[in-house]
Amino acid sequence: MSKVKYYYDSESLSYRKIERKKRTTFKYASFFLLGCAFFAFIFVFIASQYLESPKEKAMKRELHNMQLQFELLNKKMSEAETVLANIEDRDNNIYRVYFEANPIPEAQRKAGFGGINRYKTLEGFDNSKLIIESNKRIDILQKQIVVQSKSLDEIAVLAEEKEKILAAIPAIQPVSNEDLTRMASGYGMRSDPFTKARKMHWGMDFTAPRGTPVYASGDGKVVRADSGSSGYGKHIRIDHGFGYISLYAHLYKYNVRKNQKVKRGDIIGFVGSTGRSEAPHLHYEIFKDGERINPINFYYGSLTAEEFNKLLEHASLENQSLD
Repeated sequence: MSKVKYYYDSESLSYRKIERKKRTTFKYASFFLLGCAFFAFIFVFIASQYLESPKEKAMKRELHNMQLQFELLNKKMSEAETVLANIEDRDNNIYRVYFEANPIPEAQRKAGFGGINRYKTLEGFDNSKLIIESNKRIDILQKQIVVQSKSLDEIAVLAEEKEKILAAIPAIQPVSNEDLTRMASGYGMRSDPFTKARKMHWGMDFTAPRGTPVYASGDGKVVRADSGSSGYGKHIRIDHGFGYISLYAHLYKYNVRKNQKVKRGDIIGFVGSTGRSEAPHLHYEIFKDGERINPINFYYGSLTAEEFNKLLEHASLENQSLD
């Protein structure tokens, strides 16, 4: 209950009740409310500058967490780019060189995206530039991975083909060194054993006892096993594919038949002296795309460096051939 106040009236010599006018009351109330509002505003302002609400604290924590996640994403992208760059370098300078494929141009690997604005929906935000750059970086990285993946698919096909080529190319000596008496004559101009005239000797002669095993020098298919070619006697021809054919002449007998598939190292026949031959030996030739080539370059699969040098020395001598 509010206190009632009085004042002394000297004219009536009595106490009269103080009556507050409504206007005065309204004025005081207005001042009070304005004062409260002012101090409230001051308090809120100060609090907003120096104090954080629970919601602001939660948002700040979330923003900090997002910044950490973004830094981690950037780090992972940088690591992925480094690893991919290393793979691309090996792809261009090792794999594609080895398999004789053209390297992929840098412009093709790192090409961007033309045409429409792919990132229009990301514009208009506080960090739009950062978001757009990150998305561009990810998109380019994804494209590089796709290009590299296709390149590795191509390399896998080339490797498979290369494996077939390496297995097919004549790469071993057709007569084992243990069975070899001597390397009688090499590729080049030699003295004919019958006419004594110098003429081109298109293969290599390996002297060995009659019945010595003769080995297929590469994978392939027997296309001839007969004595129908003049001078060769009993002979075998193997088509290795990729333009290579090997010929084994003056055989004692066959160990394969026409159209039979053989592997490198299979015994295909035995040394003899059939046809135009002076003594038991194997006459060995290699054809590439229909042209005779020097077989000396195709023994890397069976000889050591010392053995090859010795063979090369004997093959280069201008002696008499045996056929």
